[in-house]
Amino acid sequence: MSGDGGSRTIPGVTHGFGSKSAQLPIPLQPYCSTRPATKQVHGTRIVDVHHPLQACGEADGFFTREPGILLSVLTADCLPVIFCRKDGQAIAVVHAGWRGLLEGILEQMAQRISLEDSTSNWVAAIGPAAGVCCYEVNEDLINNFQQLLPFPATMISPSYRHLDLAAIAEAKLTALGFAAVDRVGSCTICTPNDDPALARRFKYTSYRRNSHRREQDPTHPGIKGRNQYSGIIINQ
Repeated sequence: MSGDGGSRTIPGVTHGFGSKSAQLPIPLQPYCSTRPATKQVHGTRIVDVHHPLQACGEADGFFTREPGILLSVLTADCLPVIFCRKDGQAIAVVHAGWRGLLEGILEQMAQRISLEDSTSNWVAAIGPAAGVCCYEVNEDLINNFQQLLPFPATMISPSYRHLDLAAIAEAKLTALGFAAVDRVGSCTICTPNDDPALARRFKYTSYRRNSHRREQDPTHPGIKGRNQYSGIIINQ
């Protein structure tokens, strides 16, 4: 699986990662009305989805074997991670910010898959998120990651107080036994706009970038309603 738009590398499955050009990727837009109803809370709860528009409550991960149901997550700097069985018979998606990564949402998804399958039959793709180039956090958070995760300190934070969310996620997914892990999409904070039809400087909506702008100019608009969706669907 790769690319910002839909991909057919696994037959019968379409996926994509949103941007300012298309908050919900164009190949997924026809299925918008099937999305489960949910509230993301930076948690680790995974929900099995059995029918369109299913009420899922508070959740940050979704799993289904049902065709025709779009699974998606909304992000602005957090990691969207999508999953697919190599034969296209099952899919999943998670919203993984620093809290979710630290508290184990990827492990929860692997546990859900392992109830009836092996993660070795699955592939994953990590979408656009705050990159290590820009994602500066406090020193206590870096220390928490380095103390709690069994990965090299320099992989977690290659430079002072900068957190590498994508590298952490990739290391976790590899350790959990997924057959392949793609890192797709660039930094949501600094990646420039590549759509000539849009008179905007940046490609993605970014909570961190927006917060910095609002600190400098309180009249600068917020990002509510402008986050990007990433999703995947088994085609009917």
